[in-house]
This record gives sequence, C-alpha cells and structure tokens, in this order.
Amino acid sequence: LGLNTIELDVKDENGDVAYHELAPSLARHVGSAKRYYDPVKAATELHEQGIYLIGRVVCFEDPILSAKRPELAIRSTGGAVWRNDAGLGWTNPYDKRVWNYNVEVAKSAVRAGFDEIQFDYVRFPSDGDIETAVFAGRRRESMAATISRFVHYAANRLRPLGARVSVDVFGLSAARNLGIGQSPRRLARIVDAIYPMTYPSHYGTGEYGLADPSATPGRTVGRSLRDFRRQMRGGKAKLIPWLEDFTLGGTTTLQKVREQIRAARRWKTAGFLLWNPSGVYTMEALTAR
Repeated sequence: LGLNTIELDVKDENGDVAYHELAPSLARHVGSAKRYYDPVKAATELHEQGIYLIGRVVCFEDPILSAKRPELAIRSTGGAVWRNDAGLGWTNPYDKRVWNYNVEVAKSAVRAGFDEIQFDYVRFPSDGDIETAVFAGRRRESMAATISRFVHYAANRLRPLGARVSVDVFGLSAARNLGIGQSPRRLARIVDAIYPMTYPSHYGTGEYGLADPSATPGRTVGRSLRDFRRQMRGGKAKLIPWLEDFTLGGTTTLQKVREQIRAARRWKTAGFLLWNPSGVYTMEALTAR
C-alpha cells in the first residue's frame, strides 16, 4: 500500500487554468491561463513513479470567465453578474458555451497525459442570494437533469481520448435532494467514479443520528457511504470517498484518519482520497494496517 494517486488542479475555483501553452484559446483570451506548472512534465514524472494522475476541473464557479464574458454568467435580477456569499461569480450551467469551455480545458489535460478528469463544482450554487439568480436559457427540467446532461456531454467527448471521467459531490447528496442538481443515482450511470466529500467535520449535530459526527469519523463516513451504495445501485461508477486529513476544530490525529479509512474498506469502496487544504498529510495513514 501507499501513495498511488495524485490529483492536480487543472482549473480551480478561482477560474485559473494551471498552465498556458496548452490551455484553450478562450482561457488565454480571458486571462485565466496561468503558468503554475508544465502539465506534460508533471504527467511524465508522475507516471515514471507509477502514480495515477487525476485532473480536477472546477466547472461552474468561475469568477474569471463570468467577469470577462458576462453573457456566460448567472446574472442577478438587476442585470449584473450574480455572485455567491464569497463574492465569486458563477457561469451558467444551461449554457452550452460554458460546457464547451470546461470540456476543452479537460481535453487539454488529457492530451498532456492526465489519466482522469474529475469535475468539481459540477452543480448549481449552494450559497448566496439564490432568489435573485437569473439563468438565461433555463430549461423546464430538474437541476439534476441539467447537471447529468452536462456530465454525459463531457464524458462522451473525453472517453474517446482515453480518459476516465468522474465527479465530486457533497457528502449529503445521497441522503437528500440538496437543491443543487447533484443526483448520485443519475450520475452513477454516466461516470467512471463518484467521489463524495465525506468530511466528518462538515456534518452538523445530529446528522445520521450522531450527536457529534466529527467525534465519530468512522461512523460518519460509514453512514454516508451506506447512502451512496443505495443510491448508486445499478450504476457503473466506482465509489471512492474523499476523507478528511484536516480539522475545522481540534486536532487531526492518525487515529481519526485511520477510522475513516477503515470505514471506506468496510463498505468496499474502490479506494479513497485524502484532503488537507494546506497540503500536509498524515503519511502514516497510507501504510498497511
């Protein structure tokens, strides 16, 4: 056992595309194409070490594209670009031009050698004054249908290039409709893997019948994965949870990380990913135990 997979941001929640030369022309035109790393070099070096490389593409939260191309943005009732509570603009999930932009960013990563594209923020906004949001071209369909159509569209264009396609979803999206268009049941029929963000510290008091989900990380992760197993039944997608190697309060311990990993193994997931926003990980958790 040990580290066998790394995820790199290809396009992040700030709208930045991590590289310049291989980025789509629209990314270079609006100024989102940066020079954070060389994607071909990164893929080559990681593959030489036997590492599987996932490229994260943040979809609809995109402050750069929404500012530079406001016709592609969610608008407010007053006509300005709509923004969430953090002041970040979002692009319109109904607009095929937005779909194509994200797909072209993903294609550039696949051509550089990435093994898998993981779409994040593949949903409608979850915070901000949603009541004032105006969506041009809104269709008479559920949000889940819209998001599933986009993911199907993207997968059909990425798989011929040899890439796997996956999505990040909220940890509670299998428990109830969160009103953002994430349906594990629909998505499991389209993608190769679903990555629920089952971070125990993100669950409120009483969720899953637990007084303090953060204090019982193994149980919390297990109950979330139980719901995902039910929702994904009959689909082809692998279930691979994001586990918490950080804390919103208190101290992250090796024991807490291992409890989550044991829960993932009990539910026979196809692996797991660890997340720490500071990039500092509990490497001992990756050794056999």
